[in-house]
Amino acid sequence: MKTIGLVINPIAGMGGRVGLKGTDGAEVLKKARELGSVEEAPIKARKALEKLLPLKDNLLVLVSAGKMGEDLVKDLNLNYEVVYTPKDVETTVEDTLELSKILMDRGVELVLFVGGDGTARDIFNAIETKIPAIGIPAGVKIHSPVYGNTPESAGKLAYEYLDGVDLTLRDEEVVDLDEEAFREDRVEVRVYGYLRVPYNEIYLQNQKSQTPQSDQDAQVSIALDVIDEMEEGVYYIIGSGTTPMHIMQELELPYTILGVDIIKDKKLVAKDVNEQQILEVIGDAPTKLIVTPMGGQGYIFGRGNQQLSARVLKKIDKKNILIVATSNKLATLGDRDLLIYTLDDEIDAKLSGYYRVIIGYGRYMVHKASNGRED
Repeated sequence: MKTIGLVINPIAGMGGRVGLKGTDGAEVLKKARELGSVEEAPIKARKALEKLLPLKDNLLVLVSAGKMGEDLVKDLNLNYEVVYTPKDVETTVEDTLELSKILMDRGVELVLFVGGDGTARDIFNAIETKIPAIGIPAGVKIHSPVYGNTPESAGKLAYEYLDGVDLTLRDEEVVDLDEEAFREDRVEVRVYGYLRVPYNEIYLQNQKSQTPQSDQDAQVSIALDVIDEMEEGVYYIIGSGTTPMHIMQELELPYTILGVDIIKDKKLVAKDVNEQQILEVIGDAPTKLIVTPMGGQGYIFGRGNQQLSARVLKKIDKKNILIVATSNKLATLGDRDLLIYTLDDEIDAKLSGYYRVIIGYGRYMVHKASNGRED
């Protein structure tokens, strides 16, 4: 019987769809709930743990009571033991730390944790590199290469490790972005430590790469191409990222680097919008969407721009999605697909396929996008 630990941060990612760029802090969480945000971390945890079901007869999962783990493993009919009970209905950092320390003391073979970079920091603070760990991505901001590309990828990696596949254990960086700076449109990232991760590059994400200064001319060139092709009477949803930012700069409009803006007839309509605001603005009017892949990771939907939810994407045809990226950014992806992960299989399938990516003025490259969940 193999014994693993499961740590779910139930509120991870709740700030994304409602445009809050994270859920660190009680007041931010309260606002996310008031804006109608729902918990998606347990859904993503399920997608990962389903990959372990073939091992269920020889697997014991140590969990916290309730939403931090017990509810899910009970529903999946996995063998489990409750080793911790949260102090309140709304779980906190202290709960993550306490549970993780218990898992370490119990000598589990692997810790699976669900959240974003903040959760990875908490896991590091509790276990450091003493126990192998794999992150199941569920947060708004995920820069750390300790996470699977998708929840399913994390589950497959855990399955291989537990099933005896000879995987190297590597110490991978735990990095985090300051949420207060993030909300002020500033990117401040630092390394907080390392976690020991079973390594298989097929399943693990790269650390998010920043856009080099040398790409700035290409970004301006891309912006001018997009602007020259803009149509009258059409809404353009812009963002997020530095490449779309140059479109707003060239139009001399206020913009949000790390959020989503909407323009029409080259004038600002709404700035830093959330999912509901996007839906209210565009209605059923003609709309185009301009996005850029996340550097080093390749996400175009589902990571860092959760405002562009399945509800929003249902209103936009694939032909009306413009992907912009410098050739250097595409090169960081190698042969890997651009990634789409909306938690809606129909939308993911609808948007998968080949895109003409704008890489300069009148210059394009063709690149495939997929949901990254090939079995």
